[in-house]
Amino acid sequence: MNDSSPHERYMRLALDEARQALAEGEIPIGAVMVCQDRVVARARNLTETLTDPTAHAEMQAITMATSQLGGKYLPQCTLYVTVEPCVMCAGALGWAQVPQVVYGCPDEKRGFSRFAPQALHPKATCIGGILEDECRQLMLDFFRVRR
Repeated sequence: MNDSSPHERYMRLALDEARQALAEGEIPIGAVMVCQDRVVARARNLTETLTDPTAHAEMQAITMATSQLGGKYLPQCTLYVTVEPCVMCAGALGWAQVPQVVYGCPDEKRGFSRFAPQALHPKATCIGGILEDECRQLMLDFFRVRR
């Protein structure tokens, strides 16, 4: 499969994580942390598995990446996540100094851009809409079955 951009290639890895979360009974959100064109963390929601409301895919990816890279800051990393981060995750990404966040579909109900648009690091950039339809459909299918 030849994707037209690195953003799409890494988002497909995040979608793989989201599908694994779905198979495990979790809300299907996946994340991948990339540092200098190298994947340093692959993560998915684990809130049900860990009985922890903070175990979002982004939080798991931050923890894995800081452990892998040996420091609490991630200034050369890009986070790819299938759904727009919530306020908690955006704040953690800001504290970790992640300079770029790329997400698939927006989260109109809980997304950080609605409630805390300044939560990311002040110099961070954010790109939305990468493989948006696939990311959105995964969430819609999950909640259609649950409700």
